[in-house]
Amino acid sequence: MTDAAVPPGSPTDVDPASIVRSRAYLSALLLAALLGVPISAVAYGFLALTGALQAYLFDDLPSGLFQGGTPAWWPLPWLMLSGLLVSLTIRHLPGTAGHSPALGFTTGSGPAASRDLPGIVLAALATLSLGAVLGPEAPLIAIGGGLAALAVRLAKKDAPPMAVTVMASAGSFAAVSTLLGSPLLGAFLIMEAAGIAGATLSLVALPGLLASGIGALVFVGLDVWTGLGTFSLALTTVPPAVTPTLASLLWAGPVGILGALLGWAIRRLGLTVRPLVHRNRVPVTVGLGLLIGLCATAYQVTTGHEFSQVLFSGQDALPELVANAGGYSLGVLLLLGLFKALAYGLSLSAFRGGPVFPSMFIGAVLGIALSGLPGMDLAPAIGMGIGAMCCAMLRLPLTSVLLATVLMGTDGLTITPQVVVAVVVAFVVTAVLPASGAPEAGVSARPAAPDAGSGRATDPSTGASRG
Repeated sequence: MTDAAVPPGSPTDVDPASIVRSRAYLSALLLAALLGVPISAVAYGFLALTGALQAYLFDDLPSGLFQGGTPAWWPLPWLMLSGLLVSLTIRHLPGTAGHSPALGFTTGSGPAASRDLPGIVLAALATLSLGAVLGPEAPLIAIGGGLAALAVRLAKKDAPPMAVTVMASAGSFAAVSTLLGSPLLGAFLIMEAAGIAGATLSLVALPGLLASGIGALVFVGLDVWTGLGTFSLALTTVPPAVTPTLASLLWAGPVGILGALLGWAIRRLGLTVRPLVHRNRVPVTVGLGLLIGLCATAYQVTTGHEFSQVLFSGQDALPELVANAGGYSLGVLLLLGLFKALAYGLSLSAFRGGPVFPSMFIGAVLGIALSGLPGMDLAPAIGMGIGAMCCAMLRLPLTSVLLATVLMGTDGLTITPQVVVAVVVAFVVTAVLPASGAPEAGVSARPAAPDAGSGRATDPSTGASRG
């Protein structure tokens, strides 16, 4: 493990067992459990508010205004409003409203400062509820880590950096405890992205897993108490399990290559547009919102399917897509994948959110489109597509395998060999493709220097305002 992968204050030459037995560490475990309750409740409230706004703006409101269905142009004003709100938040509030998702999934730069949390919340809420194609996992991780770090600093102003790091990680674990369908999946995502290993893994994992388990219980309790439903990713219908075959295993290589190429193109689009955003953030971001809305409108006009399949993270649309996989023609799937990928790439360049759920949705579309190939069955095709796309976008191969297999439930065990091969191929191809300008997963962008006269940060390689 390199020094860059070790959080500040991490022990590199101490005995983890002696630390775990210490009174201070046992107190940290208790604090992690206590923090897991309010942080997971905040995360649940954020997801509930996002879902309520989506349902009102895109379902309830148009159904009361129009007869015969929501018009295809309906997303356009809301996406433009999203661009306006996100850009104004990034420009005027402290910080940059979280990491730019175009730079990849990063968690290793430390917890968000307390003064940055309002901007993170507002930008994520405007992004997710108004239709941009990003997921909630990155903002939740930032919010959970920032709140936990704030709690530690309020309790003890001179808290050592390692204590802040451990509690911030526990807060992040709690915030995404059930979002991905399992507390272990969220924890694994954070640990692999941050490069946590060795002694640091032992010390950080225990409080994090404890907070994650408490958070999962809170999520379940709030589901029952509020009646708002669950916000965990789960498939309502899973394709029937099939015995792995040589033919499906041979298709894993091409699927991995396709996923890597598609992921590279999406990232390239986001990073190519990003400098334009920095030059004139507000009008460009509003224009990008319009383009995202036009992608959704064009999909509904050309296929007759709802524009919501192109918009949003894909978390809610994925179960329906898989359940009705046989009802989509190849042409519709290609258009859905094309418009979703375009909207995803444009969203990466200027909006705020996470890359996981759109990657899974596009990967599922890719898998369903390829499931008609000779020797290919639906279950392994979907699993390979999701794994390859997640690996291409996140560059986290172990997490990508888990995301694809755990999502498929008990059938995930039968498709694991194909998913592993597809993910490995996607990881290798992504590594050898021309650099897209983004840092590797788990590695933060280079330190920013102050932008003279504005107080903002600039990217030393381009001079553009960071974020």
